[in-house]
Amino acid sequence: MKVLVIGGGAREHAIVFALKKGGAKIYSVMKNENPGIKRASEEFLIHDENDAEKIADYARRKNIELAIIGPEAPEQHGVANALLEKGIKVASPTKEAAEIETNKEFMRWLMDKYRIKGSVKSKAFDDVSMAKEFIEMLDGEVAIKPIGLTGGKGVKVAGDHFNSIEEAVEYAKEVIEKGIGGMHRVLIEEKVVGEEFTLQAFCDGQAVYPMPAVQDHKRLLPDDKGPNTGGMGSYSHKSGILPFMSIDDYEIATNILQKIVDALRNEGREYRGVIYGQFMLTADGPKVIEINARFGDPEAMNVLPLLKNNFVEMCDAMANGDLTNSCIDFEAKSTVCKYVVPSGYGINPKEGIEIEVDEDSIKKENALLFYASVNEKDGKIYTTRSRSLAIVGIADEIEDAEKICEAGLKHVRGDVFIRHDIGKKELIEKRIKHMKMLRGE
Repeated sequence: MKVLVIGGGAREHAIVFALKKGGAKIYSVMKNENPGIKRASEEFLIHDENDAEKIADYARRKNIELAIIGPEAPEQHGVANALLEKGIKVASPTKEAAEIETNKEFMRWLMDKYRIKGSVKSKAFDDVSMAKEFIEMLDGEVAIKPIGLTGGKGVKVAGDHFNSIEEAVEYAKEVIEKGIGGMHRVLIEEKVVGEEFTLQAFCDGQAVYPMPAVQDHKRLLPDDKGPNTGGMGSYSHKSGILPFMSIDDYEIATNILQKIVDALRNEGREYRGVIYGQFMLTADGPKVIEINARFGDPEAMNVLPLLKNNFVEMCDAMANGDLTNSCIDFEAKSTVCKYVVPSGYGINPKEGIEIEVDEDSIKKENALLFYASVNEKDGKIYTTRSRSLAIVGIADEIEDAEKICEAGLKHVRGDVFIRHDIGKKELIEKRIKHMKMLRGE
Protein backbone atom coordinates (compact mmCIF):
# COMPACT_ATOMS: atom_id res chain seq x y z
CA MET A 1 0.00 0.00 0.00
CA LYS A 2 1.23 3.52 -0.85
CA VAL A 3 1.10 5.59 2.35
CA LEU A 4 1.78 9.32 2.68
CA VAL A 5 3.19 10.60 6.00
CA ILE A 6 3.00 14.33 6.66
CA GLY A 7 5.60 15.75 9.08
CA GLY A 8 9.35 15.58 9.56
CA GLY A 9 9.90 15.00 13.28
CA ALA A 10 10.86 12.03 15.44
CA ARG A 11 7.19 11.16 15.94
CA GLU A 12 6.80 10.91 12.16
CA HIS A 13 10.03 8.88 11.90
CA ALA A 14 8.50 6.45 14.43
CA ILE A 15 5.28 6.33 12.38
CA VAL A 16 7.29 5.63 9.22
CA PHE A 17 9.31 2.94 11.07
CA ALA A 18 6.08 1.16 12.07
CA LEU A 19 4.48 1.54 8.61
CA LYS A 20 7.61 0.21 6.88
CA LYS A 21 7.57 -2.80 9.19
CA GLY A 22 3.95 -3.35 8.06
CA GLY A 23 4.99 -3.44 4.39
CA ALA A 24 3.97 0.07 3.29
CA LYS A 25 5.58 2.01 0.47
CA ILE A 26 6.31 5.36 2.11
CA TYR A 27 5.89 8.80 0.57
CA SER A 28 6.46 11.86 2.73
CA VAL A 29 5.95 15.60 2.92
CA MET A 30 8.13 17.48 5.42
CA LYS A 31 9.50 20.96 5.93
CA ASN A 32 12.98 19.68 6.92
CA GLU A 33 15.10 16.93 5.39
CA ASN A 34 14.75 14.26 8.10
CA PRO A 35 17.34 11.57 7.20
CA GLY A 36 15.42 8.68 8.75
CA ILE A 37 12.20 9.49 6.90
CA LYS A 38 14.07 10.32 3.69
CA ARG A 39 15.84 6.95 3.55
CA ALA A 40 12.63 5.03 4.25
CA SER A 41 10.66 6.88 1.56
CA GLU A 42 10.12 5.93 -2.05
CA GLU A 43 9.91 9.67 -2.64
CA PHE A 44 9.71 12.79 -0.46
CA LEU A 45 8.66 16.41 -0.90
CA ILE A 46 10.26 19.23 1.10
CA HIS A 47 7.40 21.67 1.49
CA ASP A 48 5.19 23.53 3.95
CA GLU A 49 3.31 20.83 5.89
CA ASN A 50 0.26 23.12 6.22
CA ASP A 51 -0.29 23.61 2.47
CA ALA A 52 -3.42 21.48 2.17
CA GLU A 53 -4.01 21.84 -1.57
CA LYS A 54 -0.40 21.22 -2.59
CA ILE A 55 -0.22 18.11 -0.37
CA ALA A 56 -3.53 16.77 -1.69
CA ASP A 57 -2.40 17.33 -5.30
CA TYR A 58 0.92 15.59 -4.59
CA ALA A 59 -0.92 12.63 -3.03
CA ARG A 60 -3.24 12.32 -6.01
CA ARG A 61 -0.35 12.47 -8.50
CA LYS A 62 1.48 9.70 -6.62
CA ASN A 63 -1.66 7.53 -6.35
CA ILE A 64 -1.49 7.54 -2.56
CA GLU A 65 -3.96 5.11 -0.98
CA LEU A 66 -3.73 6.22 2.66
CA ALA A 67 -2.39 9.29 4.48
CA ILE A 68 -1.33 9.92 8.08
CA ILE A 69 -0.74 13.37 9.55
CA GLY A 70 1.85 13.61 12.34
CA PRO A 71 1.68 17.19 13.74
CA GLU A 72 -1.38 19.15 14.83
CA ALA A 73 -0.86 22.27 12.67
CA PRO A 74 -1.62 20.54 9.31
CA GLU A 75 -4.83 19.21 10.85
CA GLN A 76 -5.82 22.76 11.81
CA HIS A 77 -5.11 23.85 8.22
CA GLY A 78 -7.48 21.22 6.79
CA VAL A 79 -4.93 18.85 5.23
CA ALA A 80 -7.11 15.81 6.08
CA ASN A 81 -10.16 17.50 4.54
CA ALA A 82 -8.28 18.30 1.32
CA LEU A 83 -7.04 14.71 1.02
CA LEU A 84 -10.52 13.29 1.64
CA GLU A 85 -11.93 15.58 -1.04
CA LYS A 86 -9.48 13.95 -3.49
CA GLY A 87 -10.76 10.50 -2.50
CA ILE A 88 -7.69 9.61 -0.41
CA LYS A 89 -8.27 7.77 2.87
CA VAL A 90 -6.87 9.49 5.97
CA ALA A 91 -6.03 7.91 9.35
CA SER A 92 -6.05 11.33 11.04
CA PRO A 93 -8.91 13.64 12.04
CA THR A 94 -10.53 16.33 9.94
CA LYS A 95 -10.11 20.00 10.79
CA GLU A 96 -13.49 19.93 12.59
CA ALA A 97 -12.67 16.86 14.72
CA ALA A 98 -9.14 18.10 15.45
CA GLU A 99 -10.60 21.21 17.05
CA ILE A 100 -10.60 19.13 20.24
CA GLU A 101 -6.90 20.07 20.30
CA THR A 102 -6.63 23.21 18.21
CA ASN A 103 -9.20 25.12 20.28
CA LYS A 104 -8.82 24.59 24.03
CA GLU A 105 -11.98 26.57 24.75
CA PHE A 106 -13.97 24.21 22.50
CA MET A 107 -12.56 21.19 24.36
CA ARG A 108 -13.71 22.52 27.74
CA TRP A 109 -17.09 23.53 26.28
CA LEU A 110 -17.61 20.02 24.90
CA MET A 111 -16.70 18.36 28.20
CA ASP A 112 -19.09 20.68 30.07
CA LYS A 113 -21.94 20.21 27.60
CA TYR A 114 -21.77 16.42 27.80
CA ARG A 115 -20.93 16.40 31.52
CA ILE A 116 -17.79 14.39 30.97
CA LYS A 117 -15.94 13.71 34.20
CA GLY A 118 -12.35 14.87 34.60
CA SER A 119 -12.80 18.52 33.61
CA VAL A 120 -11.71 21.48 35.75
CA LYS A 121 -13.01 24.98 36.50
CA SER A 122 -12.22 27.14 33.49
CA LYS A 123 -13.29 30.26 31.61
CA ALA A 124 -12.10 31.99 28.44
CA PHE A 125 -11.65 35.76 28.22
CA ASP A 126 -10.81 38.46 25.71
CA ASP A 127 -11.11 41.16 28.38
CA VAL A 128 -8.15 41.59 30.77
CA SER A 129 -10.20 42.99 33.67
CA MET A 130 -12.60 40.03 33.61
CA ALA A 131 -9.67 37.62 33.37
CA LYS A 132 -8.17 39.35 36.44
CA GLU A 133 -11.40 38.82 38.41
CA PHE A 134 -11.40 35.10 37.62
CA ILE A 135 -7.71 34.73 38.56
CA GLU A 136 -8.43 36.49 41.88
CA MET A 137 -11.43 34.24 42.48
CA LEU A 138 -9.09 31.23 42.21
CA ASP A 139 -6.49 32.94 44.47
CA GLY A 140 -3.97 32.92 41.64
CA GLU A 141 -3.81 29.09 41.65
CA VAL A 142 -4.32 28.90 37.90
CA ALA A 143 -3.02 27.60 34.61
CA ILE A 144 -3.05 30.20 31.82
CA LYS A 145 -3.40 28.88 28.28
CA PRO A 146 -3.57 30.47 24.84
CA ILE A 147 -6.68 29.12 23.09
CA GLY A 148 -4.83 27.95 19.96
CA LEU A 149 -1.66 26.00 19.20
CA THR A 150 1.69 26.98 20.70
CA GLY A 151 3.76 23.83 20.16
CA GLY A 152 3.42 22.77 23.79
CA LYS A 153 5.20 25.90 25.04
CA GLY A 154 2.42 28.45 25.70
CA VAL A 155 0.94 27.20 28.97
CA LYS A 156 2.08 28.81 32.22
CA VAL A 157 1.19 27.49 35.67
CA ALA A 158 1.17 29.05 39.14
CA GLY A 159 4.21 28.05 41.18
CA ASP A 160 6.12 26.91 38.11
CA HIS A 161 6.10 29.96 35.83
CA PHE A 162 4.70 32.74 38.02
CA ASN A 163 4.32 33.29 41.77
CA SER A 164 1.67 35.97 42.23
CA ILE A 165 -1.75 37.09 41.03
CA GLU A 166 -0.08 40.11 39.43
CA GLU A 167 2.26 37.94 37.37
CA ALA A 168 -0.65 35.70 36.33
CA VAL A 169 -2.67 38.71 35.17
CA GLU A 170 0.35 40.06 33.29
CA TYR A 171 0.70 36.82 31.28
CA ALA A 172 -3.06 36.67 30.60
CA LYS A 173 -2.83 40.25 29.33
CA GLU A 174 0.13 39.33 27.11
CA VAL A 175 -1.77 36.39 25.56
CA ILE A 176 -4.81 38.57 24.84
CA GLU A 177 -2.93 41.60 23.50
CA LYS A 178 -0.35 39.71 21.42
CA GLY A 179 -2.74 37.03 20.19
CA ILE A 180 -0.45 34.20 21.36
CA GLY A 181 -1.74 30.95 19.85
CA GLY A 182 -3.44 32.84 17.05
CA MET A 183 -6.35 34.33 19.01
CA HIS A 184 -6.69 37.45 21.18
CA ARG A 185 -8.27 35.31 23.86
CA VAL A 186 -7.04 33.36 26.89
CA LEU A 187 -8.25 30.28 28.75
CA ILE A 188 -7.81 30.34 32.52
CA GLU A 189 -8.16 27.11 34.46
CA GLU A 190 -7.82 26.08 38.07
CA LYS A 191 -4.41 24.60 38.80
CA VAL A 192 -4.54 20.86 39.44
CA VAL A 193 -1.86 19.09 41.43
CA GLY A 194 -0.65 15.56 40.80
CA GLU A 195 1.33 13.53 38.30
CA GLU A 196 0.86 13.97 34.56
CA PHE A 197 0.45 11.00 32.24
CA THR A 198 -0.41 10.47 28.61
CA LEU A 199 -2.94 7.96 27.33
CA GLN A 200 -2.99 7.50 23.55
CA ALA A 201 -5.66 5.51 21.75
CA PHE A 202 -6.56 4.32 18.27
CA CYS A 203 -10.02 5.50 17.22
CA ASP A 204 -12.30 4.54 14.31
CA GLY A 205 -14.98 7.15 14.93
CA GLN A 206 -16.90 4.88 17.28
CA ALA A 207 -14.64 3.25 19.86
CA VAL A 208 -11.23 3.97 21.40
CA TYR A 209 -8.56 1.28 21.75
CA PRO A 210 -6.03 2.46 24.35
CA MET A 211 -2.26 2.06 24.23
CA PRO A 212 0.20 1.77 27.16
CA ALA A 213 0.31 4.85 29.40
CA VAL A 214 3.40 7.08 29.09
CA GLN A 215 4.86 9.89 31.19
CA ASP A 216 6.38 12.79 29.26
CA HIS A 217 8.80 15.33 30.79
CA LYS A 218 8.06 18.84 29.50
CA ARG A 219 10.56 20.79 31.58
CA LEU A 220 13.98 21.43 30.09
CA LEU A 221 16.20 20.71 33.09
CA PRO A 222 16.68 17.79 35.50
CA ASP A 223 14.27 17.46 38.44
CA ASP A 224 11.56 19.23 36.39
CA LYS A 225 13.20 22.66 36.41
CA GLY A 226 13.46 25.27 33.67
CA PRO A 227 11.08 26.33 30.90
CA ASN A 228 8.48 24.15 29.21
CA THR A 229 9.55 22.45 25.98
CA GLY A 230 7.93 20.23 23.38
CA GLY A 231 9.04 17.30 25.59
CA MET A 232 12.51 16.16 26.66
CA GLY A 233 11.74 12.45 26.96
CA SER A 234 9.36 9.85 28.31
CA TYR A 235 9.02 6.36 29.72
CA SER A 236 6.48 3.53 29.90
CA HIS A 237 6.17 0.35 31.98
CA LYS A 238 5.71 -3.25 30.82
CA SER A 239 2.38 -3.44 32.72
CA GLY A 240 0.81 -0.82 30.42
CA ILE A 241 0.29 1.52 33.39
CA LEU A 242 2.82 3.75 35.17
CA PRO A 243 4.39 2.99 38.58
CA PHE A 244 2.33 5.69 40.35
CA MET A 245 -0.99 4.66 38.71
CA SER A 246 -3.61 1.97 39.27
CA ILE A 247 -5.54 0.05 36.64
CA ASP A 248 -8.63 1.99 37.78
CA ASP A 249 -6.91 5.29 36.88
CA TYR A 250 -6.13 3.89 33.42
CA GLU A 251 -9.71 2.74 32.88
CA ILE A 252 -11.17 6.07 34.03
CA ALA A 253 -8.90 7.91 31.56
CA THR A 254 -9.91 5.50 28.77
CA ASN A 255 -13.58 6.11 29.57
CA ILE A 256 -13.05 9.89 29.39
CA LEU A 257 -11.49 9.55 25.92
CA GLN A 258 -14.41 7.36 24.82
CA LYS A 259 -16.97 9.91 26.02
CA ILE A 260 -15.11 12.71 24.20
CA VAL A 261 -15.18 10.69 20.96
CA ASP A 262 -18.92 10.03 21.50
CA ALA A 263 -19.52 13.75 22.09
CA LEU A 264 -17.60 14.70 18.93
CA ARG A 265 -19.69 12.25 16.89
CA ASN A 266 -22.89 13.74 18.36
CA GLU A 267 -21.64 17.16 17.25
CA GLY A 268 -21.18 15.89 13.67
CA ARG A 269 -17.37 15.74 14.02
CA GLU A 270 -16.64 12.02 13.79
CA TYR A 271 -13.08 11.36 14.95
CA ARG A 272 -10.86 8.89 13.08
CA GLY A 273 -7.19 8.53 13.93
CA VAL A 274 -5.04 8.53 17.05
CA ILE A 275 -6.31 10.64 19.95
CA TYR A 276 -4.60 11.22 23.25
CA GLY A 277 -5.37 12.69 26.60
CA GLN A 278 -2.83 14.55 28.69
CA PHE A 279 -4.10 13.79 32.18
CA MET A 280 -3.15 14.91 35.67
CA LEU A 281 -3.58 12.11 38.18
CA THR A 282 -4.84 13.90 41.30
CA ALA A 283 -6.05 12.77 44.73
CA ASP A 284 -9.54 12.73 43.11
CA GLY A 285 -8.50 10.69 40.08
CA PRO A 286 -7.52 11.68 36.51
CA LYS A 287 -8.24 15.24 35.37
CA VAL A 288 -7.96 16.36 31.74
CA ILE A 289 -5.17 18.86 31.09
CA GLU A 290 -5.65 18.75 27.31
CA ILE A 291 -6.80 16.47 24.50
CA ASN A 292 -4.57 16.06 21.45
CA ALA A 293 -5.59 14.98 17.97
CA ARG A 294 -2.54 12.87 17.09
CA PHE A 295 0.26 10.75 18.52
CA GLY A 296 2.30 12.37 21.27
CA ASP A 297 5.88 13.44 20.67
CA PRO A 298 7.85 11.78 22.28
CA GLU A 299 5.14 9.33 23.45
CA ALA A 300 4.72 7.76 19.99
CA MET A 301 8.28 6.47 20.28
CA ASN A 302 7.45 4.59 23.48
CA VAL A 303 4.43 2.74 22.12
CA LEU A 304 4.84 2.20 18.37
CA PRO A 305 7.94 -0.04 18.62
CA LEU A 306 5.95 -2.29 21.01
CA LEU A 307 2.94 -2.70 18.70
CA LYS A 308 2.52 -6.32 17.62
CA ASN A 309 -0.19 -5.59 15.06
CA ASN A 310 0.44 -4.59 11.45
CA PHE A 311 0.32 -0.80 11.75
CA VAL A 312 -0.61 -0.32 8.09
CA GLU A 313 -3.70 -2.49 8.56
CA MET A 314 -4.60 -0.61 11.74
CA CYS A 315 -4.33 2.79 10.05
CA ASP A 316 -6.43 1.52 7.16
CA ALA A 317 -9.06 0.26 9.61
CA MET A 318 -9.15 3.63 11.41
CA ALA A 319 -9.54 5.43 8.08
CA ASN A 320 -12.33 3.04 7.08
CA GLY A 321 -14.09 3.57 10.42
CA ASP A 322 -13.88 -0.07 11.50
CA LEU A 323 -11.41 -1.35 14.08
CA THR A 324 -13.88 -3.86 15.51
CA ASN A 325 -12.01 -6.92 14.23
CA SER A 326 -8.63 -5.68 15.46
CA CYS A 327 -7.23 -7.47 18.51
CA ILE A 328 -4.70 -4.77 19.46
CA ASP A 329 -1.63 -6.09 21.25
CA PHE A 330 1.60 -4.59 22.57
CA GLU A 331 4.76 -6.29 23.79
CA ALA A 332 4.97 -6.35 27.60
CA LYS A 333 8.16 -4.28 27.69
CA SER A 334 9.28 -1.06 29.40
CA THR A 335 10.68 1.85 27.38
CA VAL A 336 12.73 4.98 28.00
CA CYS A 337 13.07 7.75 25.39
CA LYS A 338 15.42 10.74 25.70
CA TYR A 339 15.72 13.65 23.31
CA VAL A 340 18.98 15.17 22.11
CA VAL A 341 18.42 18.91 21.60
CA PRO A 342 20.68 21.71 20.33
CA SER A 343 22.56 23.66 22.98
CA GLY A 344 20.41 26.59 24.12
CA TYR A 345 17.13 24.80 23.29
CA GLY A 346 14.17 26.29 25.14
CA ILE A 347 15.84 29.72 25.29
CA ASN A 348 18.05 30.43 22.26
CA PRO A 349 18.89 27.19 20.42
CA LYS A 350 21.98 26.91 18.24
CA GLU A 351 20.93 26.32 14.63
CA GLY A 352 22.97 24.78 11.81
CA ILE A 353 25.41 22.99 14.14
CA GLU A 354 26.71 19.61 12.96
CA ILE A 355 25.86 16.54 15.06
CA GLU A 356 27.82 13.31 14.70
CA VAL A 357 25.53 10.28 14.89
CA ASP A 358 27.07 6.79 14.85
CA GLU A 359 24.00 4.86 13.70
CA ASP A 360 25.74 1.46 13.61
CA SER A 361 26.99 1.76 17.19
CA ILE A 362 23.55 2.87 18.42
CA LYS A 363 22.06 -0.22 16.77
CA LYS A 364 24.70 -2.47 18.42
CA GLU A 365 23.59 -1.12 21.80
CA ASN A 366 20.06 -2.42 20.92
CA ALA A 367 18.77 1.15 21.09
CA LEU A 368 16.44 2.76 18.55
CA LEU A 369 17.23 6.06 16.84
CA PHE A 370 14.54 8.45 15.62
CA TYR A 371 15.62 11.61 13.84
CA ALA A 372 13.63 14.76 14.63
CA SER A 373 13.97 18.34 13.41
CA VAL A 374 17.35 18.12 11.66
CA ASN A 375 18.56 18.56 8.10
CA GLU A 376 20.84 16.18 6.24
CA LYS A 377 23.27 17.74 3.75
CA ASP A 378 26.06 15.81 2.02
CA GLY A 379 25.68 12.96 4.50
CA LYS A 380 26.03 15.24 7.54
CA ILE A 381 23.38 16.05 10.17
CA TYR A 382 22.68 19.67 11.18
CA THR A 383 20.50 21.11 13.94
CA THR A 384 17.47 23.35 13.50
CA ARG A 385 16.01 25.40 16.35
CA SER A 386 13.91 22.45 17.52
CA ARG A 387 14.65 18.98 18.96
CA SER A 388 17.27 17.02 17.04
CA LEU A 389 16.83 13.28 17.62
CA ALA A 390 15.61 10.75 20.14
CA ILE A 391 17.09 7.50 21.44
CA VAL A 392 14.83 4.76 22.83
CA GLY A 393 15.76 1.84 25.04
CA ILE A 394 13.46 -1.18 25.38
CA ALA A 395 13.73 -3.88 28.09
CA ASP A 396 11.67 -5.78 30.64
CA GLU A 397 12.31 -3.20 33.37
CA ILE A 398 12.42 0.62 33.15
CA GLU A 399 15.86 0.62 34.80
CA ASP A 400 17.32 -1.61 32.07
CA ALA A 401 15.57 0.31 29.28
CA GLU A 402 17.13 3.51 30.67
CA LYS A 403 20.60 1.94 30.58
CA ILE A 404 20.14 0.90 26.93
CA CYS A 405 18.95 4.42 26.09
CA GLU A 406 22.02 5.95 27.77
CA ALA A 407 24.34 3.51 25.98
CA GLY A 408 22.85 4.66 22.67
CA LEU A 409 23.19 8.34 23.59
CA LYS A 410 26.97 7.94 23.98
CA HIS A 411 27.20 7.60 20.20
CA VAL A 412 25.78 11.08 19.56
CA ARG A 413 28.29 13.94 19.66
CA GLY A 414 28.04 17.68 19.20
CA ASP A 415 27.06 20.90 20.94
CA VAL A 416 23.88 19.35 22.35
CA PHE A 417 21.92 18.92 25.59
CA ILE A 418 20.19 15.85 27.06
CA ARG A 419 18.04 15.56 30.16
CA HIS A 420 19.66 12.45 31.63
CA ASP A 421 17.41 11.97 34.68
CA ILE A 422 14.41 10.73 32.65
CA GLY A 423 13.65 7.10 33.47
CA LYS A 424 16.09 7.04 36.42
CA LYS A 425 14.98 5.16 39.53
CA GLU A 426 15.29 8.26 41.76
CA LEU A 427 12.94 10.39 39.66
CA ILE A 428 10.34 7.63 39.33
CA GLU A 429 10.40 6.97 43.09
CA LYS A 430 9.86 10.70 43.64
CA ARG A 431 6.71 10.48 41.46
CA ILE A 432 5.44 7.46 43.43
CA LYS A 433 6.01 9.20 46.78
CA HIS A 434 4.32 12.37 45.52
CA MET A 435 1.23 10.43 44.49
CA LYS A 436 1.07 8.52 47.77
CA MET A 437 1.31 11.79 49.71
CA LEU A 438 -1.52 13.35 47.70
CA ARG A 439 -3.73 10.32 48.28
CA GLY A 440 -2.87 10.18 51.98
CA GLU A 441 -1.41 6.69 51.75
